[in-house]
Amino acid sequence: MAITAAMVKELREMTGAGMMDCKKALTETDGDMDAAVEELRKKGAAKAEKKASRIAAEGLCKIVSDGDKKAAVVEVNSETDFVAKNEKFQTYVEEVANQALNSDAADIDAFLAEKWAKDTSKTVSEELVSQIAVIGEKLSIRRFQRVENASGCVVTYTHGGGRIGVIVSADVATVNDDVKEALTNVAMQIAALNPKFISEADISSDYIEHEKKILLEQIMNDPKESQKPEKVIQGMITGRVKKELKEVCLMDQVYVKAEDGKQSVEKYLEQVSKQVGESITIKEFVRFETGEGIEKKDEDFAAEVAAQLQ
Repeated sequence: MAITAAMVKELREMTGAGMMDCKKALTETDGDMDAAVEELRKKGAAKAEKKASRIAAEGLCKIVSDGDKKAAVVEVNSETDFVAKNEKFQTYVEEVANQALNSDAADIDAFLAEKWAKDTSKTVSEELVSQIAVIGEKLSIRRFQRVENASGCVVTYTHGGGRIGVIVSADVATVNDDVKEALTNVAMQIAALNPKFISEADISSDYIEHEKKILLEQIMNDPKESQKPEKVIQGMITGRVKKELKEVCLMDQVYVKAEDGKQSVEKYLEQVSKQVGESITIKEFVRFETGEGIEKKDEDFAAEVAAQLQ
């Protein structure tokens, strides 16, 4: 497969690696972008590893709630930021979120196929087509998720006018303002630091083994570290995995509002639990970030205008 300059540019933006490293990785993986990212990680050349961490599409994440027991979040994408800020588009996204809140659909295909609540003569997909015609730009309902906790508490947090949407569900016997405030703080934590798991107990052995393999290959590609004894290398891997897990596990992360700069989210919730006299246990969280994992097309308006004039 021919490796283009655009592919090298995309991989470089995704990983922060050097241009020649990116070109070599793409050549070795026959242009497979995800495999090239893995290759750069193994060589220690990637500064950023996840394609999903990039904000590369326009649109909006919208959350709607039904009291403190149920909430839903949707992501609807548009081609331009101009449309994303349009009141008509924002109203439509809220309608989609309300649809999701009361939907029984298990996946996006089923969701698009169900009847549109505001006009049951149409499906959700057909209403989307209608909105595209009205707004004049390609739109996409990318994903949705509902969260319910009848015996606990569900809180939501939206950041950046809809750039990030977070829902947190917790098991707690009594729901009051102090509990909601604490869970909202946790939702802000999730928005800011993007954890992947609640705690280490939620991490699969496959994930840990995969990370160990990546770290081992990084070490073996380092002229100095690769010469160390096997026991030392394994100790290095164990230490680095432990450090990484503290970054990806919500309960182990340093609480963003910690006064001492050290308190973990777990210790913060223990502190609040003592204050309110109720145990607060995070059961589930959802974090949507607009455009994560979608590559935004390059636009050259000068070239576009020149082409139209010709």
